[in-house]
Amino acid sequence: MNPALLVRIRPSTPWRLGPESGSLGEAAAILHSDAVYSAVTLALGRLGWMDAWLEATADPLREPAVRFTSAFPWQRSLLYVPPPKGLWPPDSAAAKVRWKGARFVPSTVVAALLRGEKPDEDAWEVDGFSACLIPAASRSASGPFRFLVRSMAAVDRMNGGQVLPYVAGCVQFAPFSGLWCAAQFATQTAYAVWAPRIQAAFRLLGDTGIGGMRSRGFGRARSVDFQAGLLPDLLFGPRPAPAPGGAWWLLSLMIPSGTDAVRWEEGHYELVKRSGRIGSQEGGGLLKRTSRALAEGSVVVCPQPPRGTVHNVAPEGCPHPVWRAGHAVAIPISWPGNA
Repeated sequence: MNPALLVRIRPSTPWRLGPESGSLGEAAAILHSDAVYSAVTLALGRLGWMDAWLEATADPLREPAVRFTSAFPWQRSLLYVPPPKGLWPPDSAAAKVRWKGARFVPSTVVAALLRGEKPDEDAWEVDGFSACLIPAASRSASGPFRFLVRSMAAVDRMNGGQVLPYVAGCVQFAPFSGLWCAAQFATQTAYAVWAPRIQAAFRLLGDTGIGGMRSRGFGRARSVDFQAGLLPDLLFGPRPAPAPGGAWWLLSLMIPSGTDAVRWEEGHYELVKRSGRIGSQEGGGLLKRTSRALAEGSVVVCPQPPRGTVHNVAPEGCPHPVWRAGHAVAIPISWPGNA
């Protein structure tokens, strides 16, 4: 099993995470895995490791040394994940809890679901602000985050100081809450080489910011904590879910590679459109080329672990390649017909 590094980010300010709609007045609750990869890549560049990092992770024909999950919410001891599509919500004709309203559920609940256990309706409730499944009557007054809208103004100093007001959506995290992601390593050697550098990159990102509007103080972190282990153990604890293989639950975006023998007529998946702007000094501000990827929470059926790939999404005129990471991080699960 590949070693992994769990990264738990404790925000100190609101975060601006761009939504799929691209609307400035809205915000997202997920930092997608391609954005995690981009942020870490730019941080490693500032630390002097850019060339070695790209050689290790950005060759479409080679197995990457490191893969990232997307960044999802956490609160206290709970790591939230998008539940496997097609297996959630649990079957219940007269459920007291509106399971369908939960976009994020604790990883321990997913583990129980994969063991064939139904969640206790008296133990959980859905937080309407965050769409997270939270413990009933818990110490937390709400879920791990809420969406806010901040009023701002731009001053046009070239044309007489004209003031242009606007609003921006952001995510405000509750106390003892934040975002988590995981880095999964191809080998123990890759872990030994890259785990310390990735920790340094995330600490730098905690100081400089992640996401949009960093110049306004958004995206900062109070601290970044790390925990090494195997990804299923880090998510599911001492009672792991069964892993028969054949079906794979994605915790990252996935751009299928030519070697991924996915049986598209099976499984349960959805696509997301990814775009964004380049963050490097040479091509900063240019729009990346748009591409599509399988969304987090999708279940794909294939005989081997899904691999995924990277795409060069640099626009015309950009002086360097711009890699969109679509490497899959997936956990084997039970699936009807494959159990």
